[in-house]
Amino acid sequence: MDSVINLIYLGASVLFILGIRGLTHPRTAVRGNLLGATGMLLAVVATLLDQQILGTGGQAFGLLLGGVVLGAAIGATLALRIEMTAMPEMVALLNAFGGGASALVAGAVLVGATDPPAQTTVATVASGLIGSVTFWGSLVAFDKLRGLLLPDQPVLFPGQQMLNGVLGLAALGCGVMVVAGAGLGDLGPVGYYAALVAIASILGILLTIPIGGADMPVAIALLNSYSGLAAASTGFVLSNNILIITGSLVGASGLILTRIMCKAMNRSLVNVLVGAIAEGGGSKSDADAVYAGRVKSTSAEEVAMLFDGARRAVIVPGYGLAVSQAQHQVRDLANLLESRGVEVEYAIHPVAGRMPGHMNVLLAEADVDYDKLKEMDAINPSFEQTDVSLVIGANDIVNPDARTDPGSPIAGMPILNVDQSRTVVVIKRSLSPGFAGIPNPLFAADNTLMFFGDGKKAVLDLIAAVKDTD
Repeated sequence: MDSVINLIYLGASVLFILGIRGLTHPRTAVRGNLLGATGMLLAVVATLLDQQILGTGGQAFGLLLGGVVLGAAIGATLALRIEMTAMPEMVALLNAFGGGASALVAGAVLVGATDPPAQTTVATVASGLIGSVTFWGSLVAFDKLRGLLLPDQPVLFPGQQMLNGVLGLAALGCGVMVVAGAGLGDLGPVGYYAALVAIASILGILLTIPIGGADMPVAIALLNSYSGLAAASTGFVLSNNILIITGSLVGASGLILTRIMCKAMNRSLVNVLVGAIAEGGGSKSDADAVYAGRVKSTSAEEVAMLFDGARRAVIVPGYGLAVSQAQHQVRDLANLLESRGVEVEYAIHPVAGRMPGHMNVLLAEADVDYDKLKEMDAINPSFEQTDVSLVIGANDIVNPDARTDPGSPIAGMPILNVDQSRTVVVIKRSLSPGFAGIPNPLFAADNTLMFFGDGKKAVLDLIAAVKDTD
């Protein structure tokens, strides 16, 4: 039976890897999801066989079945009702659940163990530490994204990093006591594990509150990696190979994604790991000084005339597009322009929106041809040959201060060079700043026209105006 179970685990692991590979392209994403789900089904069945739960019909099986039904009901409800704009919060919650489950399962094993080996206690400490940090850090990220209790801006106080260091050392100290099996009075390994979880929980909160909205994509990617590492550690606690493999895949892919996000936002990976990525390290320009009557408002009819004489147009989606749910209207506008001989492409910044791939998912939902979605490095050289760049709800990712102002909070952050286009049209509700909290000189540039209004309504007006140019 052991050999059969290990073979099933091996097959599930292969399906997980193929599933991740499939998620790298929209054309294969559905198949990748199905492969991953099939692998998870095989892993669950193999685990039930390994624990001899299937076919017992006992209380354990009933509790397990009840949990499956309840979880499936909650998952299906969320999947059907969650809006794309709330997907980052959903991901943060999923990361929290993964970290919290790892810490609880590892703790339960420790409570029931009589004389656990060193591998089990070390893995238990890792699960408790990483899982607790992930759980509370993800809840803070969820709250910041949702705007419930904590502000979107960084929460800072004197001595914050020193306190984090002290808490980290205290957590490690408790972990050493758990591994050593030592006690102080009546406080044994389980008591020290409880102290470890409590300290790590506080640490998870303090590591996440300094992170503002502009850096939330990085935080989500890192917390996703943490949840995988916690799961892998729990796999060692349970001596479960599939959990080790799955957790390692999630942890490694999350860390790679975090590195990509850091590069896209000009952040230090070390600072991300210690929760020191708060914005505001540089000087902030005064909005009145930047705009000072130089902003030029436009209308749908005027933009339609620009498109009428254009040969190439680039659409730049941002978080405002997600908020207004304008992806289908943007697709219709692009199709209309292409029917008139205009070459249309989409410029995708790695951190546009509030999580990695946010814009890709939105446009894929509207059946936009993936070949037209161009990553930043691929499309930036072509902006000088672009007649009209249409920016919809994007701010920091097109702010030229990142290139020109060394004192800016976003200095050095790679951006989309839309300012090099012949004409830039920005659809935005107002001149309010982006997540970085700074004004955008692009809005006052000589070649920029501001089309104020809701994203979806503005694009619908553009479609009607373009049709009227016949």
